[in-house]
Amino acid sequence: MVPSDPENKTNEILASLHERYESDGQDLNTHLTGLLYAKYVNYWDYIRLDTLLSLQKPRTDFPDEMVFIVYHQITELYFKLILHELNLLQVQETVSVDFFKQRIQRLNWCFGQMIESFDIISVGLEQEQFLKFRAALSPASGFQSVQYRMVELASTDMINLVHPNDREILGDDDYITTEEMFEKIYWKKGAVDAATGKKTLTLKAFEQEYDKMLLRVAEDHRTKNLWSVYRRLSFDDQTQKSLVDEMKKYDMYANLFWPLTHFKHAIHHLIKNKDEANATGGTNWRQYLPPRFQKRIFFNELWTAEEIENWGRSWVEKEVFSKLPV
Repeated sequence: MVPSDPENKTNEILASLHERYESDGQDLNTHLTGLLYAKYVNYWDYIRLDTLLSLQKPRTDFPDEMVFIVYHQITELYFKLILHELNLLQVQETVSVDFFKQRIQRLNWCFGQMIESFDIISVGLEQEQFLKFRAALSPASGFQSVQYRMVELASTDMINLVHPNDREILGDDDYITTEEMFEKIYWKKGAVDAATGKKTLTLKAFEQEYDKMLLRVAEDHRTKNLWSVYRRLSFDDQTQKSLVDEMKKYDMYANLFWPLTHFKHAIHHLIKNKDEANATGGTNWRQYLPPRFQKRIFFNELWTAEEIENWGRSWVEKEVFSKLPV
């Protein structure tokens, strides 16, 4: 009697299982017996739903603080996905253009979702509630998102993250250390007290918690960041219009639209009745958030001189300056 197709499939699977467990010195029958007693996987256990829903701990009784927390937790999960895709590029010895393009598309999908959904807090939060519960969050700040810093370090040559005022002074990044560039990185300039110029408690706490780890990340990605992997593709692959478009989209998402959504949020919520409020961590948000001040660009070689000169200008004029109170 010839075994049916399902029987053939079962025998093939059993043979593969036997080979796998035997190579590890394991007894297949023991593991098969264990399946008799194992529980089925269910959705809520698989995604740890109870744990996930227990992570929201508002510090006030204002209802909109829950919205604020959930959105930021979702954002951090998107950053985790972005880092996952960037890591896949870093660990590959050779990368095909198709594999690279799939990664960059996923990066853009994640950033696109974060940007499109930002109205949940930039517009959706009641301003009166926000201005009250945010006082209970000081000196915490979105500035302290370490995953976002890791995304930046994994995306471009580190010299592009150095504050613009220091780039020419440091010169060619082939001859300077990671530590030298890290000390001049743009975000450290944005977390100084707007009045005194001294480091804020927000920055001090962040540096104490993460600087050593971020230095390791920076060193690990010095020759394995997204831009360096792209440059190792063939010239024909690098110049594919569809790939260049995806790279430029990622650059705009990460360095224009994402920070500008926060700038728009700051304008909407922190300026009220013509009076300017401070950010929760005391950061100089007017200097830190607008891209026209930072000229932070991951992939300079993909942009024209005019595009770099006008980086972010049209968006800021349309979405921010035209809506400022007069």
